Amino acid sequence: MITPIDLDKWPRNYHYKYYTEALQVGYSVTIKVDVTEVLAYSRAAGRSFYGCMIYAISAAVNRLDCMKMVKMEDGNPGIWDRVHPVFTVFHKESETFSDLWTSWDPDFETFYTEYERVVDRYGNCRGIKGREHQPANFFCVSCSPWLDFIAYAPSSPGPAQLFPIIAYGKYTEADGRVTVPLSVTISHAAADGYHISKFAAVLREETESFGSRTYPEK
Repeated sequence: MITPIDLDKWPRNYHYKYYTEALQVGYSVTIKVDVTEVLAYSRAAGRSFYGCMIYAISAAVNRLDCMKMVKMEDGNPGIWDRVHPVFTVFHKESETFSDLWTSWDPDFETFYTEYERVVDRYGNCRGIKGREHQPANFFCVSCSPWLDFIAYAPSSPGPAQLFPIIAYGKYTEADGRVTVPLSVTISHAAADGYHISKFAAVLREETESFGSRTYPEK
């Protein structure tokens, strides 16, 4: 479901029009994210670090309206009630990847169970889209676990693309903490630097929450 934005009452009205009409530009920001608790949980629980990270990132994205924006058919912006992660899986033998998608659910156990089902069912499918019927309300997340990058700059999103593209890299350990580089690419019509700082703060809350998460029964 989409909630239309009332442009007459929206403080970003002029910014949205400027960045979708006059200057169609996006940007990419790379930040360092502490994932110590996520990694510790995934190891102790015997669960995928990637799946846990997709949950944490999806939870942060879904808490912020600026990360759930869509340009409607009339050109005006709206906000999805929720957005689902489209994530990549790597095929080592062919050195290619495929996109899969899974439904977002704020309940971790529900989300993770569905994530595992999707990977088991579609993980070996080839081609760009490994799972069909991708929903319109999505955002992109991927991982490059071989690379500890310090910046990442894909092509700027077009004027109609308001959803975020998120990618993180290899985790490294220093002074007892584990971090990953994480980039967010988004249209300037949807978010400014201030909004990315809010996303970073919310994501930190979500990754830290794994420190108190209970382990599944074996």
